[in-house]
Amino acid sequence: MITKTIQINEITFDELADKVADKLLIKIEDYLKQLHEDQSDVYMTRYETAEFFKVDISTIHNWSKKGKLKSYGFGHRVYYNKKELIDQMRANQLS
Repeated sequence: MITKTIQINEITFDELADKVADKLLIKIEDYLKQLHEDQSDVYMTRYETAEFFKVDISTIHNWSKKGKLKSYGFGHRVYYNKKELIDQMRANQLS
């Protein structure tokens, strides 16, 4: 096991805590930004979408028919963009 020692001079505990918090906040913001960008290309099936919203698949069908959900057809399958679903949910445009 390797042990490392860090020596810190001329800084108070509060100043150190603030610097660590600032760096941590930057890392968290970068992670959330990357996570948000990664979700823009995620497509879910009708069943995955129903599970995501915790509703029956017939509800997903009805929301799609009414234009509340934008669907994408690839071959003989229907998909929904996860980012768009989250945006619609936040805007409270479903129900």
